[in-house]
Amino acid sequence: MAPRLHQFYALAFEENLSLRQLAAVFPQAKITAHDLYLPMEPEGGIYIFPFGAVVAYDVPAERREAELARLFREGPKLTTQVIREDYSVLEDPGFPTGIVDGTLRVNRLTPARAGIVSLIVAQSAAMEYYERIVDRLSSRTGSFVERLERRGTVTLRTRPLHRFIGEAISTRSEVLQVLHLLDKPDAAWDDTEMDRIYGDLRAEFDLVDRYRALELKLRAVQEALELLAEVARDRRVLLLELIVVVLILLEVVMPLLGHR
Repeated sequence: MAPRLHQFYALAFEENLSLRQLAAVFPQAKITAHDLYLPMEPEGGIYIFPFGAVVAYDVPAERREAELARLFREGPKLTTQVIREDYSVLEDPGFPTGIVDGTLRVNRLTPARAGIVSLIVAQSAAMEYYERIVDRLSSRTGSFVERLERRGTVTLRTRPLHRFIGEAISTRSEVLQVLHLLDKPDAAWDDTEMDRIYGDLRAEFDLVDRYRALELKLRAVQEALELLAEVARDRRVLLLELIVVVLILLEVVMPLLGHR
């Protein structure tokens, strides 16, 4: 068999995707607990993952765009801004399985192996989306901390701060859920070649280190927000104490001035 280049094309959305809901949009698809697979004729297919990623492999651009348009039209409301990522796999019986010059080479690309490649490419695209979110979160946190450093306190208008803290907590919970993306798929446990493919691709896309970097950034954001919340609380307590002191003074002074 002559060498053949397989193309994988991924999109990551802001929203998570309900596989059960999409099963009605793509009734011919095969659904599992982890993905929805839509086979294409004569070969190739589209994987949809619940963490908001879609991967098409060996699907002509026109057909791929038609199915994506169908997803936008009949599926849940999705944002139009997406993360896009593509990857190539070279199928060549004359070469051992491994990554050469950034391209995965396999002696045979079975449907199960194509599923693992799709999963890793989808994880990478989703990870990039989360990286952008955390970078924006870190930048906004830095602006609050800069004000604290410059003025030594936070504004009395704490509602924007509290809203931001709530948003940050929600984002942190969402990002930490990405941990399940790094779980090894069942197919990789049953095939040594697929296990190697899984490990090589995960290293190629640097998924573990990228996730650890996300955790460190989120931890820094959390510590900064805890400090900001504590400063805001202390300032409000001080203000309340001052008001109580003023009221006590008024209660003492008013009778002396002839007011009751």
